[in-house]
Amino acid sequence: MRWAPTRGGIVGGTVARAGAAPGTMSGSDTAPFLSQADDTDDGPAPGTPGLPGSMGNPKSEDPEVPDREGLQRITGLSSGRSALIVAVLCYINLLNYMDRFTVAGVLPDIEQFFDIGDSSSGLIQTVFISSYMVLAPVFGYLGDRYNRKYLMCGGIAFWSLVTLGSSFIPRERFWLLLLTRGLVGVGEASYSTIAPTLIADLFVADQRSRMLSVFYFAIPVGSGLGYIAGSKVKDVAGDWHWALRVTPGLGVLAVLLLFLVVREPPRGAVERHSHSPPLNPTSWWEDLRALARNPSFILSSLGFTAVAFVTGSLALWAPAFLLRSRVVLGETPPCLPGDSCSSSDSLIFGLITCLTGVLGVGLGVEISRRLRRSNPRADPLVCAAGLLGSSPFLFLSLACARGSIVATYIFIFIGETLLSMNWAIVADILLYVVIPTRRSTAEAFQIVLSHLLGDAGSPYLIGLISDRLRQGWPPSFLSEFRALQFSLMLCAFMGALGGAAFLGAAIFIEGDRRRAQLHVQGLLREAGPADDRIVVPQRGRSTRVPVSSVLI
Repeated sequence: MRWAPTRGGIVGGTVARAGAAPGTMSGSDTAPFLSQADDTDDGPAPGTPGLPGSMGNPKSEDPEVPDREGLQRITGLSSGRSALIVAVLCYINLLNYMDRFTVAGVLPDIEQFFDIGDSSSGLIQTVFISSYMVLAPVFGYLGDRYNRKYLMCGGIAFWSLVTLGSSFIPRERFWLLLLTRGLVGVGEASYSTIAPTLIADLFVADQRSRMLSVFYFAIPVGSGLGYIAGSKVKDVAGDWHWALRVTPGLGVLAVLLLFLVVREPPRGAVERHSHSPPLNPTSWWEDLRALARNPSFILSSLGFTAVAFVTGSLALWAPAFLLRSRVVLGETPPCLPGDSCSSSDSLIFGLITCLTGVLGVGLGVEISRRLRRSNPRADPLVCAAGLLGSSPFLFLSLACARGSIVATYIFIFIGETLLSMNWAIVADILLYVVIPTRRSTAEAFQIVLSHLLGDAGSPYLIGLISDRLRQGWPPSFLSEFRALQFSLMLCAFMGALGGAAFLGAAIFIEGDRRRAQLHVQGLLREAGPADDRIVVPQRGRSTRVPVSSVLI
């Protein structure tokens, strides 16, 4: 990536000497003809006040971090109000994931009600994720340019209405259930691409990491509550349709809280120096080009895609797999037409998901925070360790399911804990390697990539493989169990690939973070065509001039 000069700042990747005449460089007067202006180092030269590793600010290795009073002055919000905003966003994030996995908690009943197979069941989640994935770039673009609070309010209100409507669909209209689950993606897309950027504009450094960990606690906890709410509401009401009517009422409360509590902070202000000019949005195509040239962002997004593949597959199929395992072991009767399916495995898996989520997210953030003091590559390395460590335990949980359901739950617990270490760290990586005016677009791009190659197709793919395997075997409860067991083993392989992607991100993370910091501080900007200049000797000095002005 090439870089252009800013006033008193970077020139072609180096820092101009203070007091130098406009259009001059601080290099030697005897620079060779047509020499490169860009240094091999992407960062500024040592000696620049206030920059990492500079002689002018020897006591700090990071950009200045505002204290509590400084944050309040910049954002216009007290620390208590900022924490309350994060609490509201966390509640809505929990609600979103609770709704998403309520369907998984009653999936055996949905299969029985609509008389569908594994591949059609997987399509329910695939349609939702596909809609969410397509709409994410739209809300990412809007979130970087318009009021984020009102975008979230509209999206969540629409999501609540559609979710409520999906609970009244008759059994001969399965296609209508697919349509409504697709429309639910509007609310998810309007929220997931925007909410993390609000947190990024309220806090910096370790404060931001802590708040993001709180925010991402809601993913596993909300997912677990979805299983629990789905199974228990169905048991109490005697009808699985009522499980889909819980979250819409809570969604109305979410819209009210958003409207009354949340305020829009200035984008990127907490990361700029007081004398730095505000950042202006660039075109959407420029944003995409910049993100495509950011290797840390691309590789961490690919790693997160593996996380999405594994969690998407387990989220939909783990309760059904555990139920089939119990049937094969003789611990529970099979789910026959006309009977209500056992919900104990959905309840237990939901509790495990809640507990492992809290433990994994907190453990990942704390390990990463401590390792950063000695290793600046700690974030992607912790993510890689989590994914690579989870793969063998998930494989063992599948392999042991026919012998011991207790061993299966133990290995699932360990595997999900390691897998959950990634959630908050991946979000933090995105926020510090991408400049503020591109963060919603980056969130949207990451959502598209992770869902397109991850959980948009993984539930359907697992169900499709299971159905294909069963076609070659005699019909039995054992063949249903084995088919799903073998298809879910794909998750362990995908986890290993994701770990490799995070190891790749660790190679580039330092340089990409440094460039983003300098850009935010107004000391570095990307070069455009107008900045395509070379160095030529002029009156005893090396001067940058346009290529077009030099005749060769």
